[in-house]
Amino acid sequence: MFQKIIKVLSFSVFLMLTTAVSAEQSPITQLKSFLASTSTLTADFKQVTLNELGQPEQMSDGEFYLSRPGKFRWSYKKPFIQEIISSAGKVWFYDADLEQLTIKKIDDSLGSTPALLLSGEIELEENFTLEQQGIDKDLFWIKLSPKDEDSGFKYILIGLDNGVLGGMELNDNFGQLTRIYFSNVKVNPALEQTIFEFEAPEGVDVFEN
Repeated sequence: MFQKIIKVLSFSVFLMLTTAVSAEQSPITQLKSFLASTSTLTADFKQVTLNELGQPEQMSDGEFYLSRPGKFRWSYKKPFIQEIISSAGKVWFYDADLEQLTIKKIDDSLGSTPALLLSGEIELEENFTLEQQGIDKDLFWIKLSPKDEDSGFKYILIGLDNGVLGGMELNDNFGQLTRIYFSNVKVNPALEQTIFEFEAPEGVDVFEN
C-alpha cells in the first residue's frame, strides 16, 4: 500500500512545481516551465481512490508542503491521520491509527517511478511520452505515458488551471484510479525546514529498510 502511495504522491510533488505562466503557452510548455520556476510550495488536497469498476473506495484530504530539492510532506487529516515525509534521501510513512512508522530510502527500491523526479536528475521527455488532451471542466489536460513498462502505472493525466495545477489522475497496472485535487496553492512561500522533520511518538513501532 505504501509503495502505491509514494508512487502517486511523489509524482504529485513533481507536478506541483508550478507558477503562473502565459496562457499563450501550450500545456506541455507550461508543464516544462513549472520545473524551473518553483522552490517551495504549499496546497490543500483532496484525494479519491476508485476501483476497477470506477467506484470510490477511499476519500481523504489534508495539506501538502514542498521544498526542493527532494523535500515534501503530505499530512493526511481525514479520515485517518497519516504523514508521508521525504527528506535526506529517505521517506517516512507514519500511520497514527496503526501506531506504525516505516522508513524507506529513495532509490531504485521504489522502482523507476515518479519519486525519482524529485531529485531533478530525470528528464521528463526521456521517461514519458507527452500528449495534449484538450480542455475538460475548465482544465487543460496532458497525458503522460511512461516509457518504462515496469513503472507500475499505465498513464497519468495532469490538469492545469490558468497556469496552476488543478487536478491529477493516475491509472496503475492494477486497474486502480487515483485522483487528487489541489486548492489554495501558494508558490514560493517561506517554509520552516522543521516541517520536513519527523520524530516517532513514544510507543510507535518503527520499521526501516
